[in-house]
Amino acid sequence: MRSELFNQAHNEVHTGERYTLQSPKMLRVSLGPDVIAAKGVMVAYTGQVQFKHEGAGSVAKVMKRVLTAEDQPLMRMSGQGEVYLARRAANVFTMLLEGEGISVGGHSLLAFDANLQWDVHRTSGAGMVGAGLFNTVIGGHGTVALTSDGPPLILDCSQRPVFVDTDAAVCWSASIAPTIVSSMSAMSFIGRGSGEAIQYSFHGPGFVVVQPSETV
Repeated sequence: MRSELFNQAHNEVHTGERYTLQSPKMLRVSLGPDVIAAKGVMVAYTGQVQFKHEGAGSVAKVMKRVLTAEDQPLMRMSGQGEVYLARRAANVFTMLLEGEGISVGGHSLLAFDANLQWDVHRTSGAGMVGAGLFNTVIGGHGTVALTSDGPPLILDCSQRPVFVDTDAAVCWSASIAPTIVSSMSAMSFIGRGSGEAIQYSFHGPGFVVVQPSETV
């Protein structure tokens, strides 16, 4: 059989690493230790792999997810094999945490090592503008895989405040506690809608990763 499909650009990528990008939009994870992933992101796998719903763990964390309506269902992947992950052809990138933490907004979380700690936080000021804005905080030592709807941009928040559309914020340093601000007057909300009305405000030592899209 002949096809332009069968060329090196489409072959599986082998690096010996636990997390390996197969393309800018697909990630392969080699199992051994368990990995936690967002439900619905597995596109293929090889070997003997088990997928189980990942509960919130402690009672406090369960209650927090219920009260915040956090809708980031997770699954635990265990066994021996390789799992291929992707989300709607979004760009994929990984971060190696070495004792630090990151906050992940919206539906940008793809997967992370099961030994990492995670919790759900509500953004300060969200209730004042009627926004149910919550993020997942992940910390410890291990790898986190994230998705961005297009090539991501990293902005430094240490020198000046950075304002980001809430749908465009992929993740940020856990050391920064963003607040919710509105760039529109109260009268502007009457009879009008705007995706730019509410933003995250970041200011402090750290960074925020922004996607070139407001789609979630």
